Amino acid sequence: MRLRLYFISLWSIVDPIYYYFTRLRYLDSPAGSPPIFRVRLTKYKGRNVVLSDGTAINRNDILVKIHLHNVRLLKDLNEIHNDVKKSVILYHKVKQSLPYLSRYIERHGKKSEIKGIIGITFINKGIKRLGFEQVEILNPFYKWYKLMTLYPIHLISGSHSSLKGNKKPCPSYLFMSKDGLISKYGNQE
Repeated sequence: MRLRLYFISLWSIVDPIYYYFTRLRYLDSPAGSPPIFRVRLTKYKGRNVVLSDGTAINRNDILVKIHLHNVRLLKDLNEIHNDVKKSVILYHKVKQSLPYLSRYIERHGKKSEIKGIIGITFINKGIKRLGFEQVEILNPFYKWYKLMTLYPIHLISGSHSSLKGNKKPCPSYLFMSKDGLISKYGNQE
Protein backbone atom coordinates (compact mmCIF):
# COMPACT_ATOMS: atom_id res chain seq x y z
CA MET A 1 0.00 0.00 0.00
CA ARG A 2 2.79 2.42 0.88
CA LEU A 3 4.58 1.59 -2.40
CA ARG A 4 1.35 2.28 -4.30
CA LEU A 5 1.03 5.73 -2.70
CA TYR A 6 4.68 6.48 -3.43
CA PHE A 7 4.22 5.51 -7.08
CA ILE A 8 1.07 7.62 -7.41
CA SER A 9 2.89 10.62 -5.90
CA LEU A 10 5.83 10.16 -8.25
CA TRP A 11 3.52 9.76 -11.22
CA SER A 12 1.68 12.95 -10.23
CA ILE A 13 4.98 14.79 -10.64
CA VAL A 14 5.85 13.15 -13.97
CA ASP A 15 2.33 13.36 -15.45
CA PRO A 16 2.47 17.06 -16.50
CA ILE A 17 5.67 16.32 -18.44
CA TYR A 18 4.01 13.31 -20.10
CA TYR A 19 0.98 15.48 -20.87
CA TYR A 20 3.15 18.12 -22.53
CA PHE A 21 5.21 15.77 -24.69
CA THR A 22 2.26 13.67 -25.86
CA ARG A 23 0.31 16.75 -27.01
CA LEU A 24 -2.73 15.66 -25.03
CA ARG A 25 -5.60 18.07 -24.45
CA TYR A 26 -8.23 18.21 -21.76
CA LEU A 27 -11.86 18.19 -22.85
CA ASP A 28 -13.94 21.27 -22.01
CA SER A 29 -16.40 20.62 -19.22
CA PRO A 30 -18.24 22.36 -16.41
CA ALA A 31 -16.16 23.19 -13.36
CA GLY A 32 -15.99 20.45 -10.77
CA SER A 33 -16.60 17.48 -13.05
CA PRO A 34 -13.70 17.13 -15.48
CA PRO A 35 -13.92 14.26 -18.00
CA ILE A 36 -11.66 11.29 -17.35
CA PHE A 37 -10.18 11.48 -20.87
CA ARG A 38 -7.37 13.47 -22.33
CA VAL A 39 -7.27 13.43 -26.11
CA ARG A 40 -5.28 14.20 -29.24
CA LEU A 41 -5.64 13.68 -32.96
CA THR A 42 -3.65 10.81 -34.42
CA LYS A 43 -3.16 9.09 -37.74
CA TYR A 44 -4.08 5.44 -37.41
CA LYS A 45 -1.20 3.05 -38.23
CA GLY A 46 -2.82 -0.36 -37.67
CA ARG A 47 -4.52 -2.78 -40.02
CA ASN A 48 -7.74 -1.82 -41.78
CA VAL A 49 -10.84 -2.35 -39.65
CA VAL A 50 -14.53 -2.17 -40.54
CA LEU A 51 -16.75 -1.29 -37.59
CA SER A 52 -20.23 -2.72 -37.08
CA ASP A 53 -21.89 0.45 -38.43
CA GLY A 54 -19.90 0.09 -41.68
CA THR A 55 -17.29 2.74 -40.90
CA ALA A 56 -13.97 1.71 -42.45
CA ILE A 57 -10.89 2.69 -40.45
CA ASN A 58 -7.86 2.60 -42.74
CA ARG A 59 -4.17 3.38 -42.39
CA ASN A 60 -3.56 7.14 -41.98
CA ASP A 61 -7.21 7.94 -41.19
CA ILE A 62 -7.55 10.66 -38.58
CA LEU A 63 -8.88 9.47 -35.23
CA VAL A 64 -9.21 11.04 -31.81
CA LYS A 65 -6.99 9.05 -29.48
CA ILE A 66 -8.38 8.85 -25.97
CA HIS A 67 -6.19 8.45 -22.89
CA LEU A 68 -7.66 7.74 -19.50
CA HIS A 69 -6.27 10.19 -16.94
CA ASN A 70 -4.63 7.35 -14.99
CA VAL A 71 -3.13 9.41 -12.16
CA ARG A 72 -6.52 10.91 -11.38
CA LEU A 73 -8.18 7.51 -11.61
CA LEU A 74 -5.64 5.89 -9.33
CA LYS A 75 -6.12 8.65 -6.75
CA ASP A 76 -9.92 8.38 -6.98
CA LEU A 77 -9.90 4.58 -6.68
CA ASN A 78 -7.03 4.22 -4.19
CA GLU A 79 -9.21 3.61 -1.14
CA ILE A 80 -11.54 1.18 -2.92
CA HIS A 81 -10.44 -2.44 -2.58
CA ASN A 82 -13.32 -4.17 -4.34
CA ASP A 83 -12.55 -4.76 -8.03
CA VAL A 84 -16.23 -4.84 -9.01
CA LYS A 85 -16.82 -1.47 -7.35
CA LYS A 86 -13.73 -0.05 -9.11
CA SER A 87 -15.04 -1.31 -12.45
CA VAL A 88 -18.47 0.24 -11.89
CA ILE A 89 -16.95 3.60 -10.97
CA LEU A 90 -14.65 3.53 -14.02
CA TYR A 91 -17.59 2.60 -16.28
CA HIS A 92 -19.61 5.58 -15.04
CA LYS A 93 -16.66 8.00 -15.31
CA VAL A 94 -16.14 6.95 -18.95
CA LYS A 95 -19.88 7.15 -19.71
CA GLN A 96 -20.09 10.64 -18.18
CA SER A 97 -17.08 11.78 -20.25
CA LEU A 98 -18.29 10.58 -23.65
CA PRO A 99 -20.74 13.50 -24.24
CA TYR A 100 -17.80 15.91 -23.82
CA LEU A 101 -15.80 13.88 -26.31
CA SER A 102 -18.72 14.09 -28.75
CA ARG A 103 -18.84 17.87 -28.30
CA TYR A 104 -15.06 18.09 -28.81
CA ILE A 105 -15.37 16.33 -32.19
CA GLU A 106 -18.48 18.26 -33.25
CA ARG A 107 -16.66 21.57 -32.65
CA HIS A 108 -13.27 20.50 -34.03
CA GLY A 109 -11.93 22.22 -37.15
CA LYS A 110 -11.18 18.82 -38.68
CA LYS A 111 -14.56 17.30 -37.82
CA SER A 112 -15.17 16.18 -41.40
CA GLU A 113 -11.82 14.34 -41.52
CA ILE A 114 -12.16 12.58 -38.15
CA LYS A 115 -13.37 8.98 -38.64
CA GLY A 116 -13.81 8.01 -35.00
CA ILE A 117 -12.06 7.43 -31.70
CA ILE A 118 -9.41 4.95 -30.64
CA GLY A 119 -8.00 3.83 -27.33
CA ILE A 120 -5.73 1.04 -26.18
CA THR A 121 -6.59 -0.82 -23.00
CA PHE A 122 -6.57 -3.99 -20.92
CA ILE A 123 -10.22 -3.36 -20.02
CA ASN A 124 -12.70 -5.67 -21.70
CA LYS A 125 -15.85 -5.53 -19.56
CA GLY A 126 -18.63 -3.04 -20.23
CA ILE A 127 -17.07 -1.59 -23.36
CA LYS A 128 -19.81 -2.76 -25.74
CA ARG A 129 -22.52 -1.13 -23.60
CA LEU A 130 -20.61 2.13 -23.93
CA GLY A 131 -20.53 1.76 -27.73
CA PHE A 132 -16.92 0.64 -28.19
CA GLU A 133 -15.75 -2.21 -30.37
CA GLN A 134 -12.71 -4.21 -29.29
CA VAL A 135 -10.13 -5.21 -31.91
CA GLU A 136 -7.08 -7.35 -31.30
CA ILE A 137 -3.64 -5.78 -31.83
CA LEU A 138 -1.94 -8.09 -34.32
CA ASN A 139 1.53 -6.55 -34.52
CA PRO A 140 3.49 -8.57 -31.92
CA PHE A 141 6.06 -5.81 -31.29
CA TYR A 142 3.44 -3.11 -30.78
CA LYS A 143 1.38 -5.46 -28.60
CA TRP A 144 4.45 -6.20 -26.45
CA TYR A 145 5.27 -2.48 -26.22
CA LYS A 146 1.73 -1.67 -25.07
CA LEU A 147 1.80 -4.56 -22.61
CA MET A 148 4.99 -3.15 -21.07
CA THR A 149 3.64 0.42 -20.87
CA LEU A 150 0.20 -0.51 -19.51
CA TYR A 151 1.30 -3.23 -17.10
CA PRO A 152 2.58 -0.91 -14.34
CA ILE A 153 -0.85 0.78 -14.28
CA HIS A 154 -2.49 -2.63 -14.07
CA LEU A 155 -0.27 -3.65 -11.15
CA ILE A 156 -0.85 -0.46 -9.20
CA SER A 157 -4.60 -0.34 -9.80
CA GLY A 158 -5.36 -3.99 -9.06
CA SER A 159 -6.19 -5.53 -5.74
CA HIS A 160 -4.20 -8.48 -4.43
CA SER A 161 -6.97 -10.89 -5.44
CA SER A 162 -7.01 -9.68 -9.06
CA LEU A 163 -3.23 -9.90 -9.29
CA LYS A 164 -3.27 -13.53 -8.18
CA GLY A 165 -5.56 -14.46 -11.09
CA ASN A 166 -4.03 -16.56 -13.81
CA LYS A 167 -5.44 -14.58 -16.74
CA LYS A 168 -2.68 -12.50 -18.32
CA PRO A 169 -3.85 -9.02 -19.37
CA CYS A 170 -3.79 -8.40 -23.11
CA PRO A 171 -3.88 -4.93 -24.68
CA SER A 172 -6.41 -4.31 -27.44
CA TYR A 173 -7.74 -1.45 -29.52
CA LEU A 174 -11.07 0.15 -28.68
CA PHE A 175 -12.83 1.88 -31.56
CA MET A 176 -16.00 3.88 -31.93
CA SER A 177 -17.06 5.62 -35.12
CA LYS A 178 -17.61 9.36 -35.06
CA ASP A 179 -21.23 8.87 -36.14
CA GLY A 180 -21.77 6.23 -33.45
CA LEU A 181 -20.33 8.52 -30.77
CA ILE A 182 -22.37 11.55 -31.84
CA SER A 183 -25.63 9.61 -32.24
CA LYS A 184 -25.24 7.97 -28.81
CA TYR A 185 -23.69 10.82 -26.79
CA GLY A 186 -24.23 14.06 -28.75
CA ASN A 187 -26.20 16.85 -27.01
CA GLN A 188 -26.20 15.12 -23.60
CA GLU A 189 -24.11 17.51 -21.53
